[in-house]
Amino acid sequence: MPTAVQIAERAGYSVRSIFERFPDLNALRVAATDYSLAQALALAPPRHAASADRSTRVRSQVETRAHTCERGVALWRVLLRFADQDETGQLKARVARGRDTTVKRMELMYKPELSGMADEDRRQLLIALEALTDMESWARMRELHGLSFEEACDVWVHAIERLLPATPVAADAR
Repeated sequence: MPTAVQIAERAGYSVRSIFERFPDLNALRVAATDYSLAQALALAPPRHAASADRSTRVRSQVETRAHTCERGVALWRVLLRFADQDETGQLKARVARGRDTTVKRMELMYKPELSGMADEDRRQLLIALEALTDMESWARMRELHGLSFEEACDVWVHAIERLLPATPVAADAR
């Protein structure tokens, strides 16, 4: 985590100016997280949610999530690092909201496949899909394994295809 001096220098402001706007670094982290989450939602609208076949929906979801991870993994790591130290609970709430947004997006994109599942099976599958497409999963593929953007997307696509149940015939015939 950068210091207040480093943040001010990078932003082109004085440290005093930073603290005129934010009472402490935690408030700055919360504001940066809110901005990042809002930007991620604005830059990643659900595409092909209801109108496309399964492979198009899976590819669309994966590419959207991958772009979000590419842009946000550094801030996500800072958020996770400081969430436990945040006495206000605001950062933990942002972590939960980010994960919940990911799950809701998958529920929308994979609605045909999830619709025939028992509630507990659906819940468990969504937990697995959220874990699979977590920011750190993306970072491991890109940083540790050296995969290109396209190769990492292919890994997610193949894994999701294996996890999702069959698409009901009427839903995939669109």
